[in-house]
Amino acid sequence: MEQWVLLRKGADFDKLSQRFGISRRLASLIRNREVVGEEAVGQYLNGTLFDLYDGMLMKDMDKAVDLLKEKIAHGKKLRVIGDYDIDGVNAVYILLEGLEGLGACVDSDIPDRMIDGYGLNTELIERAFEAEVDTIITCDNGIAAIDEIAYAKRLGMTVIVTDHHEIPYEGTKEERHYILPPADAVIDPKREDCLYPFKGLCGAAVAYKLMECLYEASGHNAEDIDYLIENVAIATVGDVMDLVGENRILVKEGLEMLRQTANPGLKSLIECTKVPKERISSYHIGFVIGPCLNASGRLDTAKRALALLRCKKKKEADVLAGDLKALNDSRKDLTVQAVEQAVRQVEDTPVGKDRVLVLYLPECHESLAGIVAGRIRERYYKPVFVITDAKEGAKGSGRSIETYHMYEGLHECEELLTRYGGHKMAAGISLNKEDIDVLRKQLNDHCRLTEKDMTEKVVIDMELPFSCVTEDFVSELSLLEPFGKGNTKPVFAERGISLISGRILGKNRNVLKMRVSDQWQTEIDAVYFGDIEQFEQTIDEKFGKGSFQGLLMGRGSQMNISVTFYPDINEYMGRVTPQIVITHYQ
Repeated sequence: MEQWVLLRKGADFDKLSQRFGISRRLASLIRNREVVGEEAVGQYLNGTLFDLYDGMLMKDMDKAVDLLKEKIAHGKKLRVIGDYDIDGVNAVYILLEGLEGLGACVDSDIPDRMIDGYGLNTELIERAFEAEVDTIITCDNGIAAIDEIAYAKRLGMTVIVTDHHEIPYEGTKEERHYILPPADAVIDPKREDCLYPFKGLCGAAVAYKLMECLYEASGHNAEDIDYLIENVAIATVGDVMDLVGENRILVKEGLEMLRQTANPGLKSLIECTKVPKERISSYHIGFVIGPCLNASGRLDTAKRALALLRCKKKKEADVLAGDLKALNDSRKDLTVQAVEQAVRQVEDTPVGKDRVLVLYLPECHESLAGIVAGRIRERYYKPVFVITDAKEGAKGSGRSIETYHMYEGLHECEELLTRYGGHKMAAGISLNKEDIDVLRKQLNDHCRLTEKDMTEKVVIDMELPFSCVTEDFVSELSLLEPFGKGNTKPVFAERGISLISGRILGKNRNVLKMRVSDQWQTEIDAVYFGDIEQFEQTIDEKFGKGSFQGLLMGRGSQMNISVTFYPDINEYMGRVTPQIVITHYQ
């Protein structure tokens, strides 16, 4: 059973309303997002690129900039090595574009998920050495590649690390000794000694900051690379970073650029996936564009996604975009099968009773482990690891819940792992197959989650009568966008609403549209995109067998439920009508 919690946060809403020309309701919603004080509210509503922090505040940024200026001046060969996900690919693209714009001799390499695994390895370093590369620049990886970077240094190469992942450490949570790789410069805002005020940047954002600083230090106009902010936005949303502070500004500005992008590859992908370019939002990045860019690194090679971003000709871009969409469609089918296997394991074996779920799916494509883990976490609201067979041993991906720090959980079991990395909400691991059950036991032995920790909270911003769902209010809510992790869509609630009538719509009969009424007899259309079978079962259990069918026949007015919802506008045949989208019900 979900736990519904109504937020009650105080502030002078009248003053904020007058100061910023917004309604008291909107002022309250902003306060609920932990935006406190007039300055913070002003930045939340009106923040621009001028409000971003200076990248030179990052530890080792000065070292990296000086090194790159010198290397470019002497025509040294540079190689960017990224990761195979959406953040890594966009970070590689940003560094290549930025460095080429300064006349650098630069190329790139991205590990193959199946052959190379995550991040730097000796094979990638040897490839660079054989190609007479002088300097390796990592992006979205490198912070944990201590031995690999030591090897590159022994071969005489310069190494610059740009990353955003947690810094590896020895010791306990209370007493930690952080271990940095022996690179010539290590840029990661999560460094304990890094004074950069905002710690939540993605890998592509860190790469962008490096290019911005390098341009300024080289006497070039940093605005020349402003267009790369659209790639920072794609990476920030795609890597599920919190949309607060700098990230909110970067995504807001990046979405504006994306709506009029000049990048042929992105244009083709937007066309191919039928995303409405002029209304493109963080939703479209997270659920349409992002998965296509990620699919190449999952089922093929991430170099294909990079080729799309680097593409200059429309014809070639159309082909690449079509390939990525096809790969993503294939990925969706494989994911459905793997999720079904995972659900059976949770439902039918003792493993499902654990607080930390460690699921072994040997046949699952290893690139899908993270997606499957995410789906299982959503369904059961527990931390989940999905482990699959790999070329050597086993590999897995984990997705967590807010009350469980996944990286720290793994740190307590590090003797069982050949490799691991990540952060609070997600992680990747490699281990021997024979250690999977031991890992499962240790993670659960160390786990301190309570039943309350594993009860999903539905946080409600405010109760809202249906009479307040107007075109003007829905329009005002757009000031809170972009929505995503850390800046979720507002959740409204109303109790004791009457269900008047309903019908099932959609090609797959997966949409329930109802006419409903609140306690003040205000009627409105309501749409529900959730599990209709479960909804029918709940209604029949509560109001008697056949009640749901009665609702579909227009006989539902005696049924009262409480709902959480989001206000919306339905436009059809030139007619505009307010409606609500139901998210949860009790």
